[in-house]
Amino acid sequence: MRILIVAATDAEIAPFVAGLELQTSGRFRVRGYTRAGHDVDVLTTGVGMVATAAWLSRMLAEWRYDFALNLGLCGSFDRSLPPGTVVHVASDRFSELGAEDGDSFLTMEALALLRDNDLPFTGDRPMNTRPPKNEVLRLLPEVDGITVNTVHGSEQSIADVVARFKPQVESMEGAAFMYTCLIHDVPFAQVRAVSNVVERRNRASWKIEEAVRMLGSAALGIVDRA
Repeated sequence: MRILIVAATDAEIAPFVAGLELQTSGRFRVRGYTRAGHDVDVLTTGVGMVATAAWLSRMLAEWRYDFALNLGLCGSFDRSLPPGTVVHVASDRFSELGAEDGDSFLTMEALALLRDNDLPFTGDRPMNTRPPKNEVLRLLPEVDGITVNTVHGSEQSIADVVARFKPQVESMEGAAFMYTCLIHDVPFAQVRAVSNVVERRNRASWKIEEAVRMLGSAALGIVDRA
């Protein structure tokens, strides 16, 4: 298979990349590897939705892949998903896309700027309705996510977004990755490891090294069974 790995930063996927065999490097943000008989391109986009969508679109316009896999860290709103847990984000949304009306937030649907099932949405969000058949991926908890420009760090904003969307995790790239794969009709999965509980910013409680290690192990398993 020809597999594309998409990550925001090199640090998030360092243990994963260490398990690959380097073939080529230097093609803008892409390095070529092999693993388990597969050709594996690794694209590092930079942080955020714009960087993810722009670089991924450039790749998918030039090359055809059998499978795209987004790897990264996330924060958890769901206390049953503690730091170190690896999840498959099966649905995601652009939670900040809308308008404020006093203390109220109006979604794109409420503003009549988005209809249910407008391509590439399923209902009101990007969803992975046809994930690749993969034994390791199938065993991961499936979760609902939100994608944000500003990670949540105040009690009020956390309470507001939980009441509005009931997300389980948040990232800064996931929905953009899914949206782009859907419009290019590429099979995909978004896989993330929880690095922290979403709360008032408290780096002392973050478990980034553990999350990165667990993510790498799961990702190598997914590739091996692709």
